[in-house]
Amino acid sequence: MEILFLTVGGLALFLYGIRLMSDGLQMIAGDRLRKILEKGTKTPLRGVLTGIIVTVMIQSSSGTSVIAVGLVNAKLLTLKQAIGIIMGANIGTTVTVYLIGFSLADYSLPIIFVGALMYLFAKRSKTNYIGQVILGFGLLFYGMDVMGDGLRPLAYTDMFSQLMIQVDNNSLVGVLLGLGLTAIVQSSSATIGVLQELCYQGAMSYNQAIPILFGDNIGTTVTAILAGFGGSVEAKRASLVNLIIKILGTIVFLPLFLVGVLPFIVEHVTDILFFFVGGWDGINVKMQIAQTHGVFNILNTIVQLPFVAVLASVVSKIIPDDKNAGVKEEEALYKPLYLEPLLLNNPPVALANATRELLHMGDLARESLEHTKKFFFEHNERDREDVNYIEEAINALELDITNYVIEATFKKDLSAGLSNRSYIILQSVGDLERIGDHAKNILEQAEYCLENNIVLSESALESLKTMFNYVGQTLRDSLEALRTGNQELAKEVIDFDDMIDQMEVCLRKGHIERLNAGKCSGSAGAVYLDLISSLERIGDHGVNIAKYVLE
Repeated sequence: MEILFLTVGGLALFLYGIRLMSDGLQMIAGDRLRKILEKGTKTPLRGVLTGIIVTVMIQSSSGTSVIAVGLVNAKLLTLKQAIGIIMGANIGTTVTVYLIGFSLADYSLPIIFVGALMYLFAKRSKTNYIGQVILGFGLLFYGMDVMGDGLRPLAYTDMFSQLMIQVDNNSLVGVLLGLGLTAIVQSSSATIGVLQELCYQGAMSYNQAIPILFGDNIGTTVTAILAGFGGSVEAKRASLVNLIIKILGTIVFLPLFLVGVLPFIVEHVTDILFFFVGGWDGINVKMQIAQTHGVFNILNTIVQLPFVAVLASVVSKIIPDDKNAGVKEEEALYKPLYLEPLLLNNPPVALANATRELLHMGDLARESLEHTKKFFFEHNERDREDVNYIEEAINALELDITNYVIEATFKKDLSAGLSNRSYIILQSVGDLERIGDHAKNILEQAEYCLENNIVLSESALESLKTMFNYVGQTLRDSLEALRTGNQELAKEVIDFDDMIDQMEVCLRKGHIERLNAGKCSGSAGAVYLDLISSLERIGDHGVNIAKYVLE
């Protein structure tokens, strides 16, 4: 019972420490995480570097792989780009194992104390996040220390000794053992940490640990596979490719380990990197396992990186395209393009995708205005249908985007930048929905004119064309300012609004003059006034979006 309690309690502290570190690092990274992912995937090699950086930043290869799968599912990454990121994540995750290699257990409690002080009492949010990372770092080592106390007696139990004998006799037993444990815990860092502690306590030899280490590397892919299970075909392929990379790596390097080639490489690399402490013989067994883990993942990436296209082709044949995946064009309008549930646990990336969806909604609102204008002047039936379809799509997207942003930010301690981004999205989504409503109102007025044979004067029609153009330009520029963050363009939109307001006053004055001159009927005048009012309100909502950009 003592072995069990200390082991599971220490493991829980370790996992909680990793979680605190990961969440804190994500919040410190903020929007930089999104920018790195967007800009660093043009080539497989850049994808590898991106995967390394992101994994170091969030301290979770599974987390990085899930983000990659989510971005593939949202069609923001191609399969080849995702493969590069996944390969880089496998290298980046070795940092945690290296950290465990440093025997800092004696200092874990002071580290926890410092981290807790900063996390609980600092007034600046960035200092809180740094404190959270330090607290997680301390809990990681304290958890390892508690686990060590629990694992120490295992060396003297017959059952564990028999299991290690089986691993000595058949390395595949070790691979399966590591695979199973990591699949259950869903953290290769945790199970490798257990390996390091078992070796450090003398319950297991280095040669027994390495086959289990290979299994740990395979088992960590389970999280990404589960994440891709309910996604698109491309997302399933991205999650499967990680498993194939790890299995191929084990097939290649496990025999090389058994015949002594891999240990030879690892020892010589270590002699070079750790010459200041005596090389391989000068580091403890924890660091030896960390070094083996690191060299294996780097070599595995070097070997397989030239074959990214081949890997993509293989998984594409294993998981073929879904022939029944076609969606009618009008039905596709209702479906969000970027609101990927797999990214909800990463607010910077989730809010970036919500912004993309907001811009998609904005494009629909702009199209709705264009179709409304064409129907009003040309009476094309297809334009009427498009406006109705788009209006329903805008209403659906408003609900989807709002719910997504709330779920991505609910009970999360966001930075000022992320809080501002969520505010802009939630405010803008309401303005875009109202633009859709006003466009539909203009359509209804056009239908009323057709049904009742109401004809506007030529001067009224010309003035409406001009106002349509001005309002359309305002909406285009405000969306472009939102897309790019261009504050100068946002200021131009706000200045342009004065012109639209003055135009509305002039048009109302001209309408009264036509009424007095008998050039316009009362029913036509009512329609005209409603039209310019709706257009002016659309312009106001466009200006609101520009103001959010400035804020």
